[in-house]
Amino acid sequence: MKLCPALLVDVPRDSNITAEVMKSLNIPKGVQRVLFRTLNTDRRLMWQKQFDTSYVGFLRDGAQWLKDNSDIKLVGIDYLSAAAFVDSVATHRVFFESRDIILVEGLKLDDVEAGIYSVHCLPLRLLGAEGSPIRCILIK
Repeated sequence: MKLCPALLVDVPRDSNITAEVMKSLNIPKGVQRVLFRTLNTDRRLMWQKQFDTSYVGFLRDGAQWLKDNSDIKLVGIDYLSAAAFVDSVATHRVFFESRDIILVEGLKLDDVEAGIYSVHCLPLRLLGAEGSPIRCILIK
């Protein structure tokens, strides 16, 4: 298996991930794995026991921009869904219809600097499942 580097980026803290936000991140062509740190990390949402519908995630146009204008094949995000709650179904359709983009959700990115890492996602082997819990490890 070929290991590819992953880029950890800080998303502007004032909005969901839209096409405009994706453009502003200036992710270089050729980057295939991107981990998105958002306001969710600042709010420590992954440490909360209650599900919070106000989390930051992708809107449909942001997912579409990513699919159409980048080489990204792995999207990691710091809450339980890559899609914003207000646009969940439409956004997930964009990601899943491409069949090329892997979503890694529920990342805890506290105390990790933005930059390039080697990312290793270690899934449980579950027969007949469409997804799996994973342990995701970043190595500088």
